[in-house]
Amino acid sequence: MSAPATPLPGALAGLAPLLDHYGYLAVALLVLLDNCGIPVPGQTILVLACVYAGSGHLDFAAVLVIAFVAATLGNSLGYLIGSTGGRAFVHRWGRYVLLTPARMERADDFFARYGGTVVVVARFIDGLRQTNGIIAGTTEMPWRRFAVFNVIGAALWTAVWGTFGYLAGANIGEVYRTAVRYQLWFAIGLGVVVAALLARQVVRYRRRRREDADTDADTDTDADMDADGDGG
Repeated sequence: MSAPATPLPGALAGLAPLLDHYGYLAVALLVLLDNCGIPVPGQTILVLACVYAGSGHLDFAAVLVIAFVAATLGNSLGYLIGSTGGRAFVHRWGRYVLLTPARMERADDFFARYGGTVVVVARFIDGLRQTNGIIAGTTEMPWRRFAVFNVIGAALWTAVWGTFGYLAGANIGEVYRTAVRYQLWFAIGLGVVVAALLARQVVRYRRRRREDADTDADTDTDADMDADGDGG
């Protein structure tokens, strides 16, 4: 198996020998690990494998199927890790990383409302792609709901990056730089949206607390008035 004639840019060049020697196995292993919490270049190996497929060195459909299955299984493994040990870790060590019970409660509420969207979109963001399954399991997102969005996210991620790599061809250098540049803007935009949603949740939580406090105060006042009336 020979490498494409066009020089590969950035991290792609360093990963080329993996595909030369291990092909589909490299795609399966790195994509699986990348999606279950281990920071390996799974997305990069997917793109490079599809570049190879576009040049006739690998079968494109096989690469997509293998990457999809590996991404789905990897994120499911992350969910299993979070659901079996995430809560215990938070209770024991959470305070050392500023993850208080109150913040964990807000995280639970946030995932209950927007967890499906997070699981899908997180595939395209480094850092979140590796941890979203673990977070979903830790926040006790229902398995069936997680599984549906996990499959959707894996399919979209595989299709987008696979097609990108396949079509890149001889222009891989220029396309790679453009993708890296816009990935940063995409990450920033997603961060702003997530921050806005979190801020909204905080405001609503504080408003509910004020309303509960007012209700308790009114109840206490009514009780005092009833007591005074009985005493009279």
